[in-house]
Amino acid sequence: MLTLFLQAAGGSSPMMLIMMGVMFVGFYFLMIRPQMRKQKQEKNFQENLKVGTRVVLTSGLHGRIAQVQDDGFVIETLSGKLKFEKAAVSREMTESRFGDKTKSADKADDKKETATEEKK
Repeated sequence: MLTLFLQAAGGSSPMMLIMMGVMFVGFYFLMIRPQMRKQKQEKNFQENLKVGTRVVLTSGLHGRIAQVQDDGFVIETLSGKLKFEKAAVSREMTESRFGDKTKSADKADDKKETATEEKK
């Protein structure tokens, strides 16, 4: 198959191969690498969630994490507690809805934990 393309190109085959290589490198840096970075951030976000963190799921459900389990989370909502997979928590929706509130809530929880540890 490649020989047909090379025969059709005639004498300019090295230039065509260079252009195809540049296209593949461009696709990698413009499409593949940013998607891999986004997936890594999403996974880190889901792994670092703690009990009490307010989250938004991909379905649009808002709630607070009640339990962290190996295969998912138990989310506490106004209607009760529901179990969801970790992949159902959306980093983008959570950050756009709650923004720095989730980060400040985590910091406040850490301060409370250190204060109780110091009292003991």
